[in-house]
Amino acid sequence: MTEDYTLKHRPFVILGLISEKMHEGGCHAYDINKRIEDRGMRNWTNIGLDFSFSTIYRTLDRLEKDELVDSFEEEIDNRSRKTYRITDLGYNILRKKVYNVLNNYMGRNDEDFYVAFSMFPILNLEEQAEAVANSIKRIKKHKKELNGMLDESLAEFPKMPINVTGLFIHPIKVLQADIEFLELVLEEIKKGGGNVEPEEYNK
Repeated sequence: MTEDYTLKHRPFVILGLISEKMHEGGCHAYDINKRIEDRGMRNWTNIGLDFSFSTIYRTLDRLEKDELVDSFEEEIDNRSRKTYRITDLGYNILRKKVYNVLNNYMGRNDEDFYVAFSMFPILNLEEQAEAVANSIKRIKKHKKELNGMLDESLAEFPKMPINVTGLFIHPIKVLQADIEFLELVLEEIKKGGGNVEPEEYNK
């Protein structure tokens, strides 16, 4: 397995949760499920409302087979439980995934964006700032293109109805909101707000 591995959405979520416990010796499936429930992650990620224990175990088995995590048995409350730890390969792939999602965000409905954003602390401040700044540039360029298309359309058809112009106006306003949000994030990063200690990140 190499660092060019493609990390899909569900494994991305699970690997990120395992990485949070890398300084605590790992975690087990029950802990993963509890954090998913406590954080309401079935609502703000696309893992699905049917993301059950069996699905978690299947995802863990795949991650272990692909050498992104390893596991060991331990006794907890007189029961044998399998504890999972992220490997060096898994950690490097996760960091790369988080950076790429944030760096290439285009203000669209990207299912990985919120997951990557929640894992911001896995990147250093320089990487955070670079990724966010690049996204801002991409979104501004896309917004400018849409504004140009709208202006051209209105120049040719001045009385274009709102059900047509709205197809431009709505995404333009959404993109502007994304720009303002990411500029706020970038300012916080520059103040050191994106630098979170692992023990704080794990809470």
